[in-house]
Amino acid sequence: MRVGLSYDLKTAVPVAQCGAEDALEEYDSLETVEAIAAAVEGCGHSVVRLGGGREFLAGVLQHDVDLVFNIAEGLGIHRGREAQVPSVLEMLDIPYTGSDPACLAICLDKPLAKTVVAQRGVQTPRWRVVADERELRETRWESFPFPAFVKPAHEGSSMGIRSTSRVEDAGRLVEEAASLLARYRQPVLVEEFIDGDEITVGVVGNSPPVVVGIMRVLPRTREPYFVYSLEVKRDWRRLVDYECPAQLEPGLAHEIAESGVRAFEAVGCRDLARVDFRLSRDGVPHFLEINPLPGLNPTSGDLPIMASRVGVRYEVLIGDILRSALERYPQCVPQFS
Repeated sequence: MRVGLSYDLKTAVPVAQCGAEDALEEYDSLETVEAIAAAVEGCGHSVVRLGGGREFLAGVLQHDVDLVFNIAEGLGIHRGREAQVPSVLEMLDIPYTGSDPACLAICLDKPLAKTVVAQRGVQTPRWRVVADERELRETRWESFPFPAFVKPAHEGSSMGIRSTSRVEDAGRLVEEAASLLARYRQPVLVEEFIDGDEITVGVVGNSPPVVVGIMRVLPRTREPYFVYSLEVKRDWRRLVDYECPAQLEPGLAHEIAESGVRAFEAVGCRDLARVDFRLSRDGVPHFLEINPLPGLNPTSGDLPIMASRVGVRYEVLIGDILRSALERYPQCVPQFS
């Protein structure tokens, strides 16, 4: 089978597309592309590297591929950017891995994803959205629960999440939100800060989806509170330990896994996703966000880390994602088997 690989490299994104200083965070490295290509080839298929943006458009029209393994994040600052490549593939009737355009657009819109997941009975921190600076200044924040957490409403890869994102009072909230509104040119999500462990859940497959692992992010230094910020993620080997399987009471681990699957199904994810939670001090998991395009770097991606910690090799993980997608496309199965 000829498998196309769609992706956006950090080195290939036009400078004009970059707004904030961390605008390239969600894009991939050549190391990730080469690892996925090798894993797919290890399953017995040939790989056509399609890239992203205009390069992808030209490549997918030029090459006759049977299926596309999609990790493209899309270009621009649009909240629907992750849906760009899947939308083209659906228009051309080309099978692909991962979630569909509707799911990708919902998940990148953090407030919308929280609304959908909460409707399925999953606890999420109290929150509100600020559309612009006028609304920010006119809102009375005295009744909002503090400390609060302030972040862009339509970003991933911890973009806009810094050590300053946790705010203690209305004055700091307004200051931080105003800065984000100016830098990211999109609404801001203000969320109740849940002061407990950071948990991430890896999910792979469909009907039913399977929890690959539950991972707890543990800071190496004692602080009054922990923010899993962009600074920490950039230096994760030195600053945090990834505990997987997470050493949690069995009933709590089951509740987190169940909530992760419920979130996955609520927004319509397919094949793979990463679901993030914070535990409250009394041990209640609170849904933060879900990423249907989780990083697949073999050494730093959360999903590959979780898989490796429970004994699943990277090549097997990629093969499982590919097989999950193929279940939707019976026309590809004879070529795959």
